[in-house]
Amino acid sequence: MTITPDGSVVVQRHIKARPETVFSFFTDTERWLSWQGIEGTLDPTPGGAYRMRVVGDATASGRFEEVEPYTRIVFTWGWENEGDPVPPGSSRVEVTFAPEPDGTLLTLTHSGLPEPAREPHQEGWDHYLDRLAVRAPGGDPGPDSWMEPKPA
Repeated sequence: MTITPDGSVVVQRHIKARPETVFSFFTDTERWLSWQGIEGTLDPTPGGAYRMRVVGDATASGRFEEVEPYTRIVFTWGWENEGDPVPPGSSRVEVTFAPEPDGTLLTLTHSGLPEPAREPHQEGWDHYLDRLAVRAPGGDPGPDSWMEPKPA
């Protein structure tokens, strides 16, 4: 995981599943919700919208810009919560899926984030891509620890 000089968050994961399988976890609503989110909808076509309640009342939404089956997907990203520094459509996520002998190298680049939002998004993508790395090969990542109430 890295924050580049231009402020982009870059997170990579080696996932022990084929690119076609890993890609499907970004294009199928039920599969997406198995690693990130509580409820949502998505239309993974260029111009298609998505909306995901990720945790609590935090809802991410945006539009798919590019969908290249099994190799690359690009979508805008933002939070619907009032006052959030990253409103819908204000940032961009690019995910690439590179085949490797024993799986896929997934590289996620989140650009256009304001400085105060970079580290929280890096932590978020780290958390959720760890869950995806378990789920995509057929494992169970268990309950999302971020959905559990925080001690007072």
